[in-house]
Parts: sequence; structure tokens; C-alpha cells
Amino acid sequence: MGNRILLVEDEKNIARFIELELRHEGFDVVHHISGRGGFEAAKSLEFDVVLLDVMLPELNGIEVCRRIRSFSQIPILLITARDAVMDRVAGLDAGADDYIVKPFAIEELLARIRSVLRRTSKVTEETSVLEFKKITIDTTAHRVEVSQIGIDLTKTEYDLLVYLIQQKNRVVTRDLILENVWGYLADIETNVVDVYIRHLRSKLPQEAASYIETVRGVGYVMRE
Repeated sequence: MGNRILLVEDEKNIARFIELELRHEGFDVVHHISGRGGFEAAKSLEFDVVLLDVMLPELNGIEVCRRIRSFSQIPILLITARDAVMDRVAGLDAGADDYIVKPFAIEELLARIRSVLRRTSKVTEETSVLEFKKITIDTTAHRVEVSQIGIDLTKTEYDLLVYLIQQKNRVVTRDLILENVWGYLADIETNVVDVYIRHLRSKLPQEAASYIETVRGVGYVMRE
């Protein structure tokens, strides 16, 4: 079998369709219909990706995401309703790596799954250590330190920080960030980037908050 995916979706028709398509593509799929069941599966079994609906019985997807993030950095892809913008923002705040909006084409879902898998497996070969002011990133160990103190980042936060440091002194647009961090040109709200920039700033010490500079109307830059 290929990569193992945890699918947490209570709508039977949608879940069956997704499961059949994923299995056809070679994925190993474990399906749960409740938030609590999905969370318990995530705690007890190893998965490569979690596909998580927001509207679930027992525990909603946002809470499941938050709880999974307390012990794992596994990529989480939220499944949300078209008009649920606040759910998407809340999900990203809870630590989700990406989201897909219903109704969606299976090709789009597969592209997003492959993207997060590529990001997870990607190893920086050029150098094993990146440094920027007080920040040190060991890309082999996937460890980030500020003044020799480790900080916990989600996979997407880590990828974003690495990308910004690799592009230091260069202003990068939100579209460039989406393309290089998410791995594709996504038709999603550009405020996703802003949400993750806010996450990074909150996790870095206050003295380092200005490391990520906003260039109004353009994007972001980390200047030495």
C-alpha cells in the first residue's frame, strides 16, 4: 500500500467517493465518521495525511485539529463549506496546513494531498543549517532554535520560515509564498499567508517579531 490517509467525514456519500478515489490512486485509507473517533485514530495509528471535515459529530474538525497538534505535526487538510470563511481561518489558526472547499474535483484534492506529501518528504540538500540573526534551523533534524532555545512550529510554519530565510533581503509576494510553500498556485484567499505570518511572529520571541517585515501592497521580507 501507499501513504496512509486518515479520512474523518460524516457524510456517507462524500466519504465513500473520496475513499474509493484515494484507494484507486494507491492510498491506504482509514475512515471515521466522528470527530472523537478520528482523534482517537490519530493518537493510536500512524498516518501520512489527515483529511478532516469541519462539521463533525461529537468533536468538530477545528477542535480535532487543535488536539492533534498537541502531539503531532502530521499534515492536516481541512474540508470546509464554500461559505465558511471563518471556519477556514479558525482551522489555520488551529494548525491546519491547508484546506479544500466543497464541492471540489477529486483532481484538486489529489493535487493538494501530493503537495503536502512532497513538503513533508522534502529534504533541504544544499545545507543542513540555516541561520538568520538569532534564528538557527537544522534542516536535517527539522529543528528551529532562537537564541539556542527550541520552538515548536507546524509543518507549514516551518516551511514558511525556511522559505523566507532562503529569500532573505528579497521582498516576496503572497503569490510567490503560496507557490513555493504550499507547492502550487492555489485558488485560496491570500489572507492564508497573513495568518501564517501572524503565527510565526507569535511563536518567535517578541524581540524577534520585527524579523518578518511587512511591505505594504507587496508582501514580506526578512532583512539582515
